Amino acid sequence: MEGHLHLRILGTAAGGGFPQWNCACSQCSRARLDGQRTRPRSQAALAVSVTRKSWYLVNATPDVRFQIESHPELHPGPEVRQSPIRGILLTDAELDHTIGLLLLREGAEIDVYATAPVLEALREDFPVRRVLERYAAFRWEPVVPGEPIWLDEGRLLVRAFPLGVKRPRYVSGPGDGDWVVGYRFQDADTDRHVVYAPALECWTPELSMQLTHADAALIDGTFWSDDEMSQVGAPGRMAREMGHLPIAGSDGSAARLSGLPLGRRIYVHINNTNPVLDETSSEHRLLVEQGIEVGRDGMELEV
Repeated sequence: MEGHLHLRILGTAAGGGFPQWNCACSQCSRARLDGQRTRPRSQAALAVSVTRKSWYLVNATPDVRFQIESHPELHPGPEVRQSPIRGILLTDAELDHTIGLLLLREGAEIDVYATAPVLEALREDFPVRRVLERYAAFRWEPVVPGEPIWLDEGRLLVRAFPLGVKRPRYVSGPGDGDWVVGYRFQDADTDRHVVYAPALECWTPELSMQLTHADAALIDGTFWSDDEMSQVGAPGRMAREMGHLPIAGSDGSAARLSGLPLGRRIYVHINNTNPVLDETSSEHRLLVEQGIEVGRDGMELEV
């Protein structure tokens, strides 16, 4: 149906996917044996459209080919090399959100939107842009938080907003600038809007303002607790040190979401160690009781 925001959740896992290839934690092991209680997931990405003729991906993961094939609306045609995918909006320069650009190289003409630090990182530290010059006619478009981006025949209004300054580990040099952003997608005709924020360093007044009265919010659910990695015996830093506000706690994202007037609340970008992946867990049940959903690959939202 036209005149609405159409969203396809292509993937809901954090970097590494679920189960993660080198992880034998209880959840990854269970996912390999029982795909119902703990469903396998690809890495977090989204597809957005108003007209359903042109689609825009948010992030390009290493799973992008599988994600496109899993959604018929993203399939090519009717011409031999005609794709409905018109652009890609990057939330950051992390590997799990940008490696997929290399997989879309087959002569494609795609607009890639990202902030200035991300565009620079993709030219120098992870030189995707220079590699792709010989393969595809990508157009690299700068994103400035707060400034409008008009897509999909002028019917999809997009605005980025800052979420953090954490740069990828591969980046050298100063770390200033808008390294991490979220996006607000708005149907220009109906004013209905959705917020996508898969990486939250901390909760800010700007984020609360963007979420207030949103019709849906897809939010960073990477970790349940700050010390989650050490609890499962996996090497790693604290959640906040890795740029992810945990779900639990009085200052966690669940408490914040519960206190805001907005529509659907959906967690995405969920790490393989997060107990909410187990649909029988007390953590999963607690979120359901608060009216918060744990996102699934393949979910479709019509707003």
